[in-house]
Amino acid sequence: MKKFGVIVLAAILGGIITVGIFYSLDNNGQDRAPAVHYLEQETGTAGLAYQEGGVNGFPDFTETSREVMDAVVHIRTSMSFQQGRGQEEVPQPFRDFFGDEFFERFFGPQEGQPRPRPRMGAGSGVILDASGYIVTNNHVISNADEILVTLSNNRQYEGEVVGTDPSTDLALIRIDENDLPYIPLVDSDELEVGEWVLAIGNPFNLTSTVTAGIISAKARNINIVRDQYAVESFLQTDAAINPGNSGGALVNLQGGLVGINTAIASPTGAYTGYGFAVPSNIVGKVVTDLMEYGVVRRGYLGVMIRNVDGEFARENNLDVSQGAYVDSVLENSAAQKAGLREGDVIISIEGREINRSAQLQEAVATHRPGEEIEMVADRNGRRV
Repeated sequence: MKKFGVIVLAAILGGIITVGIFYSLDNNGQDRAPAVHYLEQETGTAGLAYQEGGVNGFPDFTETSREVMDAVVHIRTSMSFQQGRGQEEVPQPFRDFFGDEFFERFFGPQEGQPRPRPRMGAGSGVILDASGYIVTNNHVISNADEILVTLSNNRQYEGEVVGTDPSTDLALIRIDENDLPYIPLVDSDELEVGEWVLAIGNPFNLTSTVTAGIISAKARNINIVRDQYAVESFLQTDAAINPGNSGGALVNLQGGLVGINTAIASPTGAYTGYGFAVPSNIVGKVVTDLMEYGVVRRGYLGVMIRNVDGEFARENNLDVSQGAYVDSVLENSAAQKAGLREGDVIISIEGREINRSAQLQEAVATHRPGEEIEMVADRNGRRV
């Protein structure tokens, strides 16, 4: 079976365009080695930890909760925006008589007198290293003038932005502290649908809240990240996630970080059973790059893709009903150089099955430009 054995990923053009929005790490000669930690575990055992200590066969979440709660922080932000008057201009004779201060007290700033108004926000974050690195969502800290981080013991620190990645809605900040508790990452590819997980965060400013659920699905694309090069391959969970949980932890019962809670699907804006988290494999890649370079170096395959389902396969006479269908291949891209063609269906990458396009996005997003990946595609019923 012939494979696209060596595909050398190109650098995504967006990295050049958006580099200016990132904050570079200090370049003062100090060693700033990556500080992302991983939890070693036996494959397939992460969700079975509850068998020890459970009651009547039900899971016991107390030990895991104790292990991870101190490593989840409360993030509050403030930003300023200009707000002008919202009413008819008061006639000048009355202004001369009463003065501007009187009318501003009752009617707000007048025309020509816009005044900055603070806008507050809140979310969560996860400590990834004892030296104060914290991962959160980009939408939690985006455009913030001030970032206030509160630990579980109520100590407060000013947060400094290390870097952001709008494509995955992730951001890395840091506080000036050491010997902090942290949560190690685990391999999110090893997660199974139906596995128990806990969501830890600060919904509605209710600090250190823990909810439980399962992994409901993997590789979900819900088109919520508003970026030209958006990477969406969310873990779906029914653990309760609400406003304020953004940036918080999704952990397995061994206390390993499997995802960063990011979004919910809801007609009301509150929990209805559908929460979404950025998987830890994407988190680890993004955070490591931000620590090392201050920007994310993401590989680029150079194809336009779509999901394959039964109806699409029938309409296009495909021999497979799952995978990532190649709509087009960009000129001089890594995909073109490797021989991918329009109409191919990518079904495997690095030995892992690709059943939908989000899985391909996730797999490519964990590699850097210049790295080689192995890929298998279906072309008119042949594996190439």
